[in-house]
Amino acid sequence: MSKRHFTLLFVAILTAALSSGVGSSRLAAQGELPNVVVLATGGTIAGAAASDVQAGYTSGQLGVDQLIAAVPQAKKIATLKGEQISNIGSQDMNDEVWLKLAKRVNELAAMPNVKGVVITHGTDTIEETSYFLNLVAKTDKPIVLTGSMRPATALSADGPLNFFNAVAVAASPESVGRGVLVVLNDWVHGAASLTKTSTTAVQTFMSPLSGLVGTVNYGKIEFNRAPVGRHTSKSEFSLNGVTALPRVDIIMAHENMDGALIDAAVASGAKGLVIAGVGNGNLTESALKALAAQATKGIICVRASRVAVGRVDRNVEVDDNKLGLVASQDKNPQKARVLLRLALLQQRTPADVQRIFEEY
Repeated sequence: MSKRHFTLLFVAILTAALSSGVGSSRLAAQGELPNVVVLATGGTIAGAAASDVQAGYTSGQLGVDQLIAAVPQAKKIATLKGEQISNIGSQDMNDEVWLKLAKRVNELAAMPNVKGVVITHGTDTIEETSYFLNLVAKTDKPIVLTGSMRPATALSADGPLNFFNAVAVAASPESVGRGVLVVLNDWVHGAASLTKTSTTAVQTFMSPLSGLVGTVNYGKIEFNRAPVGRHTSKSEFSLNGVTALPRVDIIMAHENMDGALIDAAVASGAKGLVIAGVGNGNLTESALKALAAQATKGIICVRASRVAVGRVDRNVEVDDNKLGLVASQDKNPQKARVLLRLALLQQRTPADVQRIFEEY
């Protein structure tokens, strides 16, 4: 099937879903529409399969112009311009794309005529990318990520309506100052709070600790709360002059764990470690001893949890004060890694890193 056929199918799916643009007339303001720039990175939303009823597909088959053309209803609520940042599955997301994306977001946000930015992204690592941008985007303007669990060619593809709703949120004045948002399956998440909970379900993304920021129903937006933690224009982190990010590794704790992987990660160049601990960020006595030994050498070591929901607080079952460790608070291992990498752009003590984990 050709890319042209993918686009035609994409248009047909959205047209049926939106029933001639339900909700768009309520969103379009009188006069000039707001300018929203779409930055495409690839992912399932731009993916395609040989059949509309098969699980396997190839990410990143459609370009940004095809994505925009396939959702004509979005042009009734914003003037859209697209740019292709990358075209990869988000399992292949990397620092080079992150730095390029962050730079472009900040450039666009500084333009007075740009009111918001939509980023299309694969769902595998959308929580990491959104949280990264939440910490380094220096703007109060809406930055909205979206994606899909089903490729463009799938029966009941979810990408078209997700894209439409993301544009609506990015174009809305009510989205200003709310940090980086993620719009998927009618829900609006804060970048600091969402996580992927199912490998295949369309309603895979949840914000289990703090709840949704809001909802969006065919472009009609209802906000419930402000995002948690410091973000965007209030963030202390800057990428000015940054060409590389420090290496931080995540190591999962398990029964009979020793310190071999902890020591190997540091030997391989890790400047910080995040342990996806059992329960409340726990690990075996031998692994904890190895972790504490690395902390004495200046490696920043963060205790998070492999458990899906919950906080890891200081000094609950592990004496963090004595061992020089950091507790991840409400950050899961993947978000703890993002935050620690940015923190380590400067020389930090464990106490300063703990302060960062409590504020962001």
